[in-house]
Amino acid sequence: MSYKRLDAEDFVVSTDSITSTLWSTDNPTLTSFFTSSIQEGGSSGNYYLAVYQTQSNNTNAEIQFDIVYCDSMGSGSELYNVIVDGYSPTRTLYGQYRSLILEDETQNFLFGASANFSYSPCGATISDPTLITGDHFWVLSLERARYKESLFPGSLNLIISGSGGAYGNVVQLTDNSNDLTSNTFIGSTRVLQLVSGSNGNGAASGSYTPASGSYGMVFPDLGLIMLNPYALDYAIGLTPNRTYNSNGLNNQTLFNSISGGASFQLNSQESITSDYVFVRARNSEFNYSENPSFISGSTGEVIYDNFINNPQVYITTIGMYNDTTDLLAVAKISRPLLKDFTKEALIRVKLDF
Repeated sequence: MSYKRLDAEDFVVSTDSITSTLWSTDNPTLTSFFTSSIQEGGSSGNYYLAVYQTQSNNTNAEIQFDIVYCDSMGSGSELYNVIVDGYSPTRTLYGQYRSLILEDETQNFLFGASANFSYSPCGATISDPTLITGDHFWVLSLERARYKESLFPGSLNLIISGSGGAYGNVVQLTDNSNDLTSNTFIGSTRVLQLVSGSNGNGAASGSYTPASGSYGMVFPDLGLIMLNPYALDYAIGLTPNRTYNSNGLNNQTLFNSISGGASFQLNSQESITSDYVFVRARNSEFNYSENPSFISGSTGEVIYDNFINNPQVYITTIGMYNDTTDLLAVAKISRPLLKDFTKEALIRVKLDF
């Protein structure tokens, strides 16, 4: 067995991005949506609504995403206890997403707004209204098993139907990834604005609503899509029921609108880091073998005289060892490689991790 130390220039690290379909149908667009009456009527139904690609009682039914409604005041759901004011599933969920994304229990969600924008909440005019406070919102939480490392920016195309607003009965939403020159973050979380348009490009006629800003936010690394009810109400007349201490069935409301749109396109992506190792066998190296058919086991001499000055061996395997000769990795080449004093070999070994 022969050893050769690898030098620093023999190693090259490369990262490739691999995309794949997200849905269980292996189709980039999900067109049929189903729920489970058992889940909806159970205790978890007060918190979220699971959406399947087929009837939930089918053997191949799998959850694709969950619909969640959150309200900072606890409206739209029944109180846990009528004598404890304000505490309900919608408020609990709002706090959970605030801790997860904002990482600060005192901060509020802010939806983006266009540059030429002004509004007056509660009669107080905002002088620099570049962001809109999100005191309630819907969340589409993609099932973790559906995507790999993150959602693929620019692949989102979601059609939502409503009852008719300033822009009609239907709006198509996407992220604004192609309109950005650099990544934006909320704390340590990468964020994109949810806008009207397609394939990561905002609509040329305007991708924000004039009175409510963006349609929400997309968090690719968390697998979350947040929807701004104010923008959806303005655009297509879709609004949640914010009745206090009452089940507003808001998860079902959004489900009906997504099902009515019948088109949810989204892909996932994964970064594969590869370590390339270049193994070089020069003309004077690795020309002899310790195989018993080559070397005499008793004398250690080459058995055949013509192999003394003109040996011929075949390289089939490359082993990688540490400094204490512990075997760490093995690479098999596709076919045996002939090696003698007249030939040199350069073999590239790829390690994925």
